[in-house]
Amino acid sequence: MCMEINYDFLPRQIISDLALNAQFSRGQDNTVSNCWHFSTDGNSVDEMFCDEEDFRHGMNRIYVIGKRFKLVILAFCLMDTHVHFVLYGSFRECNLFMHEYVRLTSSYMSNKYGVANKFADISISHQNVDTDNYLKTVICYTIKNPVAAGMPYPLLGYPWSSGSLYFAKYGYWMSPSIGSEATHLSNRQIRELLKTHDKISRNVLFIDGMIHPSEYVAIGIVEKIYRTAKSFNWFLCRTKEDDVDARGGIISCLSIPMQEMRQNRNALCQEMFGITGTKSLDTSQRIKLARALKFRYNSSIKQISRLCGLMYDEIKDIL
Repeated sequence: MCMEINYDFLPRQIISDLALNAQFSRGQDNTVSNCWHFSTDGNSVDEMFCDEEDFRHGMNRIYVIGKRFKLVILAFCLMDTHVHFVLYGSFRECNLFMHEYVRLTSSYMSNKYGVANKFADISISHQNVDTDNYLKTVICYTIKNPVAAGMPYPLLGYPWSSGSLYFAKYGYWMSPSIGSEATHLSNRQIRELLKTHDKISRNVLFIDGMIHPSEYVAIGIVEKIYRTAKSFNWFLCRTKEDDVDARGGIISCLSIPMQEMRQNRNALCQEMFGITGTKSLDTSQRIKLARALKFRYNSSIKQISRLCGLMYDEIKDIL
């Protein structure tokens, strides 16, 4: 369970809101309240996190912003083009958290890479999670996102998510650097690392340059939602992408990882237009590039739309 974020504000109805005391009956749904699945549109930006440093700051940002709102973080996943959060709390608090996360991520990326208003047009979507079985499904969907996208990680081995926190017998978490030990930092070290004026307790655990995710993810609550590790593993195995309608449609499985496809796209840009990247391409050139990517790599239309900076709805019929 989280050590630093104060959950004393939580209403007593959290037990009933998340159906934690409901009697289990196979095939029966129990009603869930004040629970939300938030995500950003991966078609809106080419990259949200460019390297390991960006992801580390993105992880720490969850903690810093989470302390400011009355909510519980049940699960999350940071992908290179989008993010997912499963949150408990009022819609207002959860929505404010999500927009603040995107705003500060945009500010960080603008300062580092010199691109102003990088995420100005990004779309933020939400779903009301209304049953306990759907809550179990959407948590597993969130933490399985990297594997569904074709990334070369084991099911719970992706480092930029909460996936490996639950039912971990010894409280371990899959850090990017295997063997790193959790430590405490001084106040000065914390301020320098997090770049925030917010008051952060020295009792917060850090691992491999990041706040340990157990400090802001409600591990104990999630384990109560599933009740047993066997149930958690069952939902992990059975959950499919089409079990969760995301942004009005299914997020496509990507046959080739996004990072590899960016390299393919840049090489194809150089071959077709004599330049690397898509920033200077007009719409007709982007469409030509999209067709070439589809022909050469048979990538998903959603992936191609992200790579070419085109809207999915505008090119799905063309491709």
